[in-house]
Amino acid sequence: MVKDIPKGKTMSYGEVAKRAGNSGSARAVGTIMKNNFDKSVPCHRVVKSDGSLGEYNRTGGTEAKRKMLLKEGWKNSC
Repeated sequence: MVKDIPKGKTMSYGEVAKRAGNSGSARAVGTIMKNNFDKSVPCHRVVKSDGSLGEYNRTGGTEAKRKMLLKEGWKNSC
């Protein structure tokens, strides 16, 4: 699911949960992303429902997440 988010695009935790078949599991998605260290899963592309970035579990935190998204062509709407 998260691996299918294209570069330059984001999906909210709730959208990921809904596409996985459980629309009420946005927090669970957040927990999974928080504990993900598999570099093949682009967890930096998962954001809050209001479009803000939220946290990032790797070195550099939220600012690193922002830089990665911008490098991929993301248009900052916040």
